[in-house]
Amino acid sequence: MVLRTSSGWKLLRRRVVEIAVAVAFAVFASACSSLRTDFVKQPSAALPPANDTPSARYVQGEVKQHSDLSGFRLLTRSNNALMSRIALIDQAAHSIDLQYYIFDNDDTGRLVAQRLLAAADRGVRVRLLLDDISLDDKDHVFDALDAHTNIEVRLFNPFNTRNPSLPSKIAQFIVDGQRLNRRMHNKSFIVDNVVAIVGGRNIGDAYFDASVETNFRDLDVICIGKVVGEASQAFDSYWNSDAAYPVMAFKDRHGTDADLDRLRGQLKEHARAFAQSDYAQAALEELPNGPTADRRGAWFWGVGELVADQPEKIETRHDEPQFRIGPKIKTILDAAQSQVLLTSPYFVPGKTGTAYLVGLAQRGVEVEALTNSLASTDEPIAYSGYSHYRRDLLEGGVKLFELRPAVGGKQPPTAFGASSGGVALHAKSIVVDSRWVFVGSMNMDQRSKLLNTEMGVIVDCPPLAQAVAEFFRKAIAPTSAFHVKLTDPADGSGKPGKLEWISQENGAPLILDDEPEASGGRKFEVDLLKLLPIESLL
Repeated sequence: MVLRTSSGWKLLRRRVVEIAVAVAFAVFASACSSLRTDFVKQPSAALPPANDTPSARYVQGEVKQHSDLSGFRLLTRSNNALMSRIALIDQAAHSIDLQYYIFDNDDTGRLVAQRLLAAADRGVRVRLLLDDISLDDKDHVFDALDAHTNIEVRLFNPFNTRNPSLPSKIAQFIVDGQRLNRRMHNKSFIVDNVVAIVGGRNIGDAYFDASVETNFRDLDVICIGKVVGEASQAFDSYWNSDAAYPVMAFKDRHGTDADLDRLRGQLKEHARAFAQSDYAQAALEELPNGPTADRRGAWFWGVGELVADQPEKIETRHDEPQFRIGPKIKTILDAAQSQVLLTSPYFVPGKTGTAYLVGLAQRGVEVEALTNSLASTDEPIAYSGYSHYRRDLLEGGVKLFELRPAVGGKQPPTAFGASSGGVALHAKSIVVDSRWVFVGSMNMDQRSKLLNTEMGVIVDCPPLAQAVAEFFRKAIAPTSAFHVKLTDPADGSGKPGKLEWISQENGAPLILDDEPEASGGRKFEVDLLKLLPIESLL
């Protein structure tokens, strides 16, 4: 026993030394930056709105009937959200501008890439702006796309090295964490400067119900009218900002015509295989009634505004409110008279936010919030921050709901941010007094408030508010979510009650007194995370 223990300690010490050496080497390597400072970056701007396509003429006809208003359609179904994007890419005649926090190199990501390449081949200008924090381009897909005459790829606030390894990322965070901790969380998709999609979805299987692991319940809006021009202006400000680097700015290998030809063949083969999948067939069946921009159907019309943080927000010297969308969203919340419905998958209101929501509730506003349960979340670290404020929110009159995981969904024994293996909430929305609506990328947490850049639309439109409220009501149904409450002490002592989670199983009420359906590993993980002073990073 003693010998085995000694051997175990020797092995542990050796692994620690190996990791330390790897990190030290990565620190040294990252100091030898592959990111050039002498690169040329040509500024560019959104092209004028198209007027020579069937889609453009249809949109213009609709907009002319609703002077100074914008039109909106909700994308609540994941299949439809994907196929609407594909349809809009295929209809593009002049320009496509995409801005995303995540663009995964998976089935749906490669399908979108294949359609973007096909659009570029027929002469459409494609600008693709991606955050660099989780970009995996070891297959050099984006380098190859950038080799196309009509496609340019830029990376926002990138690492100093292209496709860094995990030790290199850790090392660069140690050296340059203050910069790298600030990310572009925006999501926008603009076609011909006529149609835009704004909301919570990134590009990847998990956002379109195509993942074998976690799938996200999310929300986007298709926009036409005035807000599309505003979205293009916001895109241009990020595209031309100092933080946006062309992939050609790196000294590493760059895509060539041969790489592009090879990628074109790979993507075509992948698209053919994907088209034969059960997922693709189900998506195509849904498309005929889907809300793509060239199909006749109802739009929600209202006074809308595209709101976006300024890209300078990522610079620590620019923490002033004028660079953030938070104050504009607070304006509609301040005006609430009867009801506020909040959907935020990562909900860490902090002391100030908790006091604010409790203040709304205490002046008679019904405040209801939906977030992830411990069993459903893909970010237990965010849940650890939320759990600090749950009791104060409940005692202050705020109603809380936590999304249930998929039936039979499995979580890993311990995660530290790993997938939950079921269904997780990812939509971000606010409804105020059945009139005002916000749909976008912003969570109600400190990271969205102070560190990441965010965007979305604020719309004054009761019918749209009703539609988003219906999305909220379906999500908090007893079969879909836990209603978190405080029990009344049975002894009448007035002592604080205990937390309980109320849902429904097989038509009967189900009441539990601990984080339901979460593994012991997850509970232990969150208990550990609660001890760490990390709230400002959440």
